[in-house]
Amino acid sequence: MQLDFENQFLDGLSSIEAKKRLQKFGYNEIVVNKKKSKFKIFLSQFNDFIVWVLIAATVISGIMGEKADAITIIAIILLDAILGFIQEYRTEKSLEALKKLSAPTAKVMRDGKISIVNAGEVVIGDLIEVEAGDRVPADAIIIKSEAIKCDESILTGESVSVEKKSYNGKTALKENYLYMGCTVTNGKALAKVIATGMNTEMGKIANMLQSIDEMRTPLQERLDNLGQYLVYVCLIVCGIVTVTGVLRGENIYDMFLIGVSLAVAAIPEGLPAIVTVSLALGVQRMVRKNALVKKLPAVETLGCTNVICSDKTGTLTQNRMTVKKVVLYNKEIDITGDGYEFKGDFFINGIKKNIDSIMDSNLHKLLDACILCNNSYYILDRKKINFYGDPTEIALLVLAEKAKLSREKYKNTYKRIKEIPFDSDRKMMSVVVSDGKNKIMYTKGAVESIIKACSYIEINNKVVPLDLNYKRRIIEQNENMAKNALRVIAFAYKNNESNFIEKDLVFLGLVGMMDPPRREVLYSVQECRAAGIKPVMITGDHKLTAEAIAKEIQIINSNELVLTGDELDNLSDEKLVQNIDKIAVFARVRPEHKYRIVKAYKSKGYIVAMTGDGVNDAPAVKEADIGIAMGIQGTDVTKEAAAMILMDDNFSTIVEAVREGRVIYDNIRKFIRYLLSCNIGEILTMFLATILKLPVPLIPIQILLVNLATDGLPAMALSLEGAENDVMFRKPRNRKESIFSEGLLFKILNRGALIGICTILSFVYTLVKYDSDIVLARTVALSTLIMSQLFHVFECRSERQSIFNLGIFTNVYLVWAVLTSFVMLIIVVYIPMFQTIFKTKSLNLWQWIIVFICSGLISIISSIINYKRG
Repeated sequence: MQLDFENQFLDGLSSIEAKKRLQKFGYNEIVVNKKKSKFKIFLSQFNDFIVWVLIAATVISGIMGEKADAITIIAIILLDAILGFIQEYRTEKSLEALKKLSAPTAKVMRDGKISIVNAGEVVIGDLIEVEAGDRVPADAIIIKSEAIKCDESILTGESVSVEKKSYNGKTALKENYLYMGCTVTNGKALAKVIATGMNTEMGKIANMLQSIDEMRTPLQERLDNLGQYLVYVCLIVCGIVTVTGVLRGENIYDMFLIGVSLAVAAIPEGLPAIVTVSLALGVQRMVRKNALVKKLPAVETLGCTNVICSDKTGTLTQNRMTVKKVVLYNKEIDITGDGYEFKGDFFINGIKKNIDSIMDSNLHKLLDACILCNNSYYILDRKKINFYGDPTEIALLVLAEKAKLSREKYKNTYKRIKEIPFDSDRKMMSVVVSDGKNKIMYTKGAVESIIKACSYIEINNKVVPLDLNYKRRIIEQNENMAKNALRVIAFAYKNNESNFIEKDLVFLGLVGMMDPPRREVLYSVQECRAAGIKPVMITGDHKLTAEAIAKEIQIINSNELVLTGDELDNLSDEKLVQNIDKIAVFARVRPEHKYRIVKAYKSKGYIVAMTGDGVNDAPAVKEADIGIAMGIQGTDVTKEAAAMILMDDNFSTIVEAVREGRVIYDNIRKFIRYLLSCNIGEILTMFLATILKLPVPLIPIQILLVNLATDGLPAMALSLEGAENDVMFRKPRNRKESIFSEGLLFKILNRGALIGICTILSFVYTLVKYDSDIVLARTVALSTLIMSQLFHVFECRSERQSIFNLGIFTNVYLVWAVLTSFVMLIIVVYIPMFQTIFKTKSLNLWQWIIVFICSGLISIISSIINYKRG
């Protein structure tokens, strides 16, 4: 197409004026705020109280000669720092992805002629020329165009190209605009730039992304508070033990070593590492279920999600248009079969029919039109059928295949002579084909447009005039299909004619299709409801279509509402927040509405998961507590802004991720319960001995052995516990809920106290029984303390069920971890070399009986009580 540039209005800006505007408005580019250097980001990971304490403990451990412990703590600190660095560094990638969407060059009118300039130098008022394959350099309004279409999927997520039109000089509509970063797929246009850089739609999104603060997860907040609290308590208690020992006349240096060893053992420096490993293992499990988590803490946040806002197309539905009904004037045919499968059955009045028995001239011509008035196609592969083209047209091909009519045969029989493409004014598409003898025009399009173009109707294989009664009947059929969420297309034809025009056509019938729900979605929605999670549908579809699908998959009930985008625009933020609980479906919404929806739910205290695919979705995805990008349909910008990517774009995968998040949080509580009970037991053992004026029950190296034998492998194995049966039947926990809720703190204090008391009892008994043999008494105390903790780890497998309900061997990793720790204890007690190092003695059978009575009796009684309750 050669555009007319003779009009003075189309001369564009002068080079001098363009320079002035560039100085005034700045460069046409996405501005990214200045970021910290990678080195500073890494150093900032060490700016944490508990990290400082751990570094101090590392130094002290090194001075004491405990190199293994020092190396372990250093490794934990570095691991946490690296993971934190990766997370913070990745958050800015979404902005970099936005910047890459800018066009590198642009064709602009300068001084009356086309010039190619750097896209960054495009200014407001410039006239730009774009054609198929070009990326739009700035927001512009179309002045002249021919058959121009634009792929706006990076903005809207909609994969179908959008038809554009020239501005008529009156009211500008969305179809008159070109947007920065979008790609021209067809035609050519001249447009006037109205916004550049950060003032474009893309720039506004970039600005929103930069203004949204990174959310800290509930787990991060709880662990920070817990870590500081534990450090203070441990240091105070260890200080009391040390000072009391010195006041009683113990050696100052020895008591200092005991205090430091106790502090190193008591501070749960393994907790961050175990949390990290637990989250990482959860991520691996989720990848196997098609959910890719980019930020580890997001896994835990999923566990307290109570609202899931999901796109409809492709997430709740199959994203495969499927014909469900064919309506001829005197016959309604229901068709089964999902997606693009060539299998399906035909029903009339609920009775299954053989296609051959119902195939008459009228139906055959309609199916002919489905195949011939169609630009989509498929290629048969060895393993599957690959479809290409518009989803609506693909659905029509599949319908014909179900009726045993093959596109391949038609391709060999008919030759296309002419095509009149679809456009938004006519709302029709027509083709003229020839079989060598006859020429036929087939037309498909919107029902209203087809009726206007028809003068006749075919009924019972006869062509009769299309009178007013027939038209009313067709309109009534169309309305009934629309109420059932079907998208309706009408078909018509016209026989031999020298000059085919879309007039005086013969009406054939209606085809109703829909994007059917995924088979597994209904169960997942029901699972959400049982778990206290509100599923919310967000779609650009018509209100009736959205409501019908929502009812089918039980997202909406009789007490909930459907809100359209126009209605949303008329609501203030305050009103939206007030009514948000009543709304289950948002229809006819634009991507930018999602941000308001997320903010409204968060204002009510909800933990929100939000899906998105287009660039316009990125702010909402980033603002959500859990941003979820589509792996198949999603743009790079949205994927970078998201915390999680659905590799199969499936709503059920989100629900599986929520389940995994709950399991992980359960497991984190389990090993927190275990670690803290054990640490309290260790501290109390030393504290009680001090208060009761007993000899020191454990020397520093023995304290560190307890830490090594019990804090590592068993706690790690608890993070591998599977889901408990009721995990998706509990209500989501409150974001502000303490990690010690539901009586966990009492269980920790109670069990820690019992561990300490039992250890002291075994120590005192051995001192009295064996003539104050302090080495033997310490060996018994050491064995009791370790075995108490190994018994207790099985109790920690569930807060609701006994080990007898769960089964001892259902977590094989835990069994092996406990056996490994027990073997370490045996080596220390019986091998002479280690006896010398750890100051221990061999124990006889009676002494082991004392150990097992003191360490295991309470766990056994507790498990029996819980088993009876279960």
